[in-house]
Amino acid sequence: MQQIAALPYRSTGTAIDAPVNVLLITSRETKRWVIPKGNWASGETPHGAAAAEAEEEAGVRGAICPTPIGSYRYRKRRSNGASLMFDVDVYPLAVTQELDAWKESGQRERRWFPLAEAADAVEEEDLADLIRSFGPSEFNKAARRNAMLAAVAEKSKVGPMFAWFQKLLPKTGGFFELFEAHAVSLVAAATAVSRLLEGGPSMADHVREIHEREHDADNVIRDVLTTVRRTFLTPFDRGAITSLIGSMDDAIDEMQATAAAIDLYEWTEFDQEMKDMAAIVVDSARLTAEAMPLLRDVAANGARLHELTGRLVRMEGHADEIHAAGLKRAFQSYGATDTLRFIVAREIYKHLERIADSFEDVANEIDGIVIDHS
Repeated sequence: MQQIAALPYRSTGTAIDAPVNVLLITSRETKRWVIPKGNWASGETPHGAAAAEAEEEAGVRGAICPTPIGSYRYRKRRSNGASLMFDVDVYPLAVTQELDAWKESGQRERRWFPLAEAADAVEEEDLADLIRSFGPSEFNKAARRNAMLAAVAEKSKVGPMFAWFQKLLPKTGGFFELFEAHAVSLVAAATAVSRLLEGGPSMADHVREIHEREHDADNVIRDVLTTVRRTFLTPFDRGAITSLIGSMDDAIDEMQATAAAIDLYEWTEFDQEMKDMAAIVVDSARLTAEAMPLLRDVAANGARLHELTGRLVRMEGHADEIHAAGLKRAFQSYGATDTLRFIVAREIYKHLERIADSFEDVANEIDGIVIDHS
């Protein structure tokens, strides 16, 4: 038996390693902690059904990524006595709105949990593992404490001699801090894009925030390029540094281009495919932000980095499929009757696809670093 579920989440701060909380709800009968889940009807998309379950059971809305983060299995006893196994695909939902009243508010309790506590609260081991791996802030903090050169010194066993030699070399620059600062802007801009595509009276504010975040990212990339020129000893090849930050900057530039097109053409109604692509952008930015601190110790974190980049590549492929479906539906709907509307829709789709393409480039750059340094 196949089901779908949403994993509602939110960050507790703006820092790149800010802890992530997830929302759990109680089941109606046993009152154990679970995530919103259910079945989906024929003709309904799985992630769309998961979003509907999240609103109905937990009273939350937001950008839900069409690509699941994984699945878990559990056994459920039916009223007829049968005990059946269910496989559940889990879709991450970046919560932007919590409702005061919702359909099952009188039947369930909802509560935000830190990741570790949420994993301990659920009964299904597979689900607990998914929750623990969703945003391992503790792992990132540990990685942050292990500088690249210190790891090299430990492996080479040169000890004090290496430390003495390191003091004679020019500084290695704050590249990791700059990568992480850019990722903060990337996540904020992606979140603003998803909110922009929800429409409504706040669209102008979201457009403005995207432009401001892109400006912040521009300041970071200038600092990176300046630091590359002035630094003798860099943690990675200079080309790898500039290519990685360049691909990240391409992503936020396309976010700004998307917002600019929407603002220019005064577009206020968005296809579901556009919203789905924006949700992929949100999750791609989240994964990129998780990857940045791990670059401080590539040798130790290579496996996790490969997991993250693999997911980024898969989501880009999924975004391509959604882009093609949305463009085809737009053409069928008004390609012959309202050519201008189709042209504008195609422009917005183009920029959304380019954002996803840029995140695939980010994944490729990270993979190259992992191959060279692990």
